Amino acid sequence: MALQIAVVGGGAAGFFAATACAEAHPNAQVTLLEAGRRCLSKVAISGGGRCNVTHACFEPGRLVTHYPRGGRALRGAFSRFQPQDTVRWFSDRGVRLKTEADGRMFPTTDDSATIVDCLQRSARRARVDVRTGAAVRTLDCRDRFHIGLKSGVLVADRVILATGSSPKGHSLARALGHHIEPPVPSLFTFNVHEADLQRLAGVSVSTALVQMPLSKGKALEQTGPLLITHWGFSGPAVLKLSAWGARYLHDSSYRTTLRVNWLPDHTEASLRQALLHGKTANPKRSVATPPAALAQAMPRRLWSYLLARADVAPQTQWAQLSKGGLHRLIQELMRGTFAVDGKGTFKEEFVTCGGVKLSEVAFKTMESRCCPGLYFAGEILDIDGITGGFNFQSAWTTGWLAGQAAGAPPQSPKKPSCSVSSDALSDT
Repeated sequence: MALQIAVVGGGAAGFFAATACAEAHPNAQVTLLEAGRRCLSKVAISGGGRCNVTHACFEPGRLVTHYPRGGRALRGAFSRFQPQDTVRWFSDRGVRLKTEADGRMFPTTDDSATIVDCLQRSARRARVDVRTGAAVRTLDCRDRFHIGLKSGVLVADRVILATGSSPKGHSLARALGHHIEPPVPSLFTFNVHEADLQRLAGVSVSTALVQMPLSKGKALEQTGPLLITHWGFSGPAVLKLSAWGARYLHDSSYRTTLRVNWLPDHTEASLRQALLHGKTANPKRSVATPPAALAQAMPRRLWSYLLARADVAPQTQWAQLSKGGLHRLIQELMRGTFAVDGKGTFKEEFVTCGGVKLSEVAFKTMESRCCPGLYFAGEILDIDGITGGFNFQSAWTTGWLAGQAAGAPPQSPKKPSCSVSSDALSDT
């Protein structure tokens, strides 16, 4: 009798797991259950509609450093399926990826529909039974899994949970004995209620260093492009910082201090030298014009704003700039401080940290250590990466591993049952 495999969740990880299982084990019957009317909706809108499939980082040891949570657990998993394998998987199915200057990889069509169509087509070819509008109400495990649907009960030998950050998926995992690390947002922008800053909305710098103080004199920092918005700060530098500081920021009600170094390629000594050189070269020019050595990295509107913050009048001639004014300007350029008062909504914000506790999952197969026959893939796990294709890569990797393992022939004639109380199922 063919193994019955149920995959719960029709997102990136769910489709990848279902297809991997059906392709590796063609005698298994794989059914994918999606609560909504459409599958892969987040894939369709990701990357501004282009879908940032993965990142061109092909060394597992380096790859795991882009995951604030889950990097250690993923190290072995990436040795079995990593970005090179993702590129090959899509290429084998007629989808070519391209690498942009920052390492992000997109389909050459620049259209996320290319990825959605590829995943759906691959699932059909592998004979995955995809059911939409099939919300799982209960999940029970005795000798086999009993999946409660509105239409009745589906019985399966193995189950892969790939429900993303959905509270429903967490409650199903909890009912089968798992602990859930509390989910909180990751990848978000910072609100800074400063009118003069907000008037610079749209101004950006290609490289800035942002720091956020923690307790006991420690601090988090990230470097990258920084964008000023009409509500505060965004851009890769802030998004990466928000990911690494997600729990600290949540516990702090998203109130903290942000320190910005607008010119991280300079030391304080080299910056002082550049300013003094400008002072010597053009003594009668007003400070409203930045020195030539800084002009390319410093937008004029931002320079004027930082002069005001340093209490330096823009009509001041460089020859008249006092030592105190020079010192204050250097401070603003290298360690200006801003009060963060809340988080904004990143247009692609659907990443959370939190989920199934990683120590309860065997990452070689993605099988539960609490309930044999139960597997996990994707964001339901306490794994999250920074922006740049890393979250999709963890979905592809964990989905592929779960799919490969879930369809394998049973090692014993009967699988131990999972103990589930009625109280545990009360919120499902």
